[in-house]
Amino acid sequence: MAIGEYSQIYRGKRIVNFSMGETPAGGDVVYRLHQDYDSAESQGDLLGSLLSQVDPGTLDALVVGPWSEAHDEGPSGYLDLLIERRAELPALKGLFVGDMTYEDCEISWIIQTSYNALLAAYPALESLRIRGSSSLELQAFEHEHLQELAIECGGLPSKIVDALAGSKLPALHHLELWLGDDNYGYDGDLATYQRLFTAIQPERLRYLGLRNASIGDELAVWLAAQPWLGGLRTLDLSLGTIGDIGAQALFESPNLGGIERINLSHHYISPEWQQKLASLPCEVVLDEHEDEDDGERYVAVAE
Repeated sequence: MAIGEYSQIYRGKRIVNFSMGETPAGGDVVYRLHQDYDSAESQGDLLGSLLSQVDPGTLDALVVGPWSEAHDEGPSGYLDLLIERRAELPALKGLFVGDMTYEDCEISWIIQTSYNALLAAYPALESLRIRGSSSLELQAFEHEHLQELAIECGGLPSKIVDALAGSKLPALHHLELWLGDDNYGYDGDLATYQRLFTAIQPERLRYLGLRNASIGDELAVWLAAQPWLGGLRTLDLSLGTIGDIGAQALFESPNLGGIERINLSHHYISPEWQQKLASLPCEVVLDEHEDEDDGERYVAVAE
């Protein structure tokens, strides 16, 4: 599966494109900065054009869509200008960087950048969503108000997970990580994520997404044994490789507690265990059953 559509909603608002030379749509929307592959203007020029036509003080969320030659350079031009003009953007609470399709740039080809300076510049930021992990840099950080953190990628380096384990994020309640495939940057194992959850007080999470994981069964077996699991409202193991071993662990878990939704779409679970999971007292999403290919299982999103 490749990402073939742009996001339509971010933080409850409709997303509309803004490209160089256009007039902002107006209204209560979230703007997506959009460049073509061969756009002549710089990232800073495009963002500056938007900020010159709308009141920066009214922008509470921003989406950075495809930028020119995203397979060769990261979005640092956007981030640098956001940092430079942070005093003009006091309402900015949400930022999504990399909302592009495979036609713009395959997810594992998207070049990213460092985010620590941005996070320091926006201490009131509540949501940060990043697509792509190539050249992604993140050191352990403290952030009092960050509630949602998501990293979508075809392969998540363990150094990023370790940085999160060393961070202090007291408001975090939505954590979404796409683990991916070891051919595209994933170099972790179950112990990597055990260390993460030992460090971050997972009982405060309401949404946990360990998506696109090639270790789906291992994760499910371990999660099923965790007493804090039932504090979640949503457990999302979609896009990955979970099969009957993980399905049985979740079905027999005594720790499901208040979970309202378990998303297992794109899975390798047999009809027998699908039927059992469907009897759980919560919504279980079992779309996109996959068959093994000569004994091999594949995550949904890699290249």
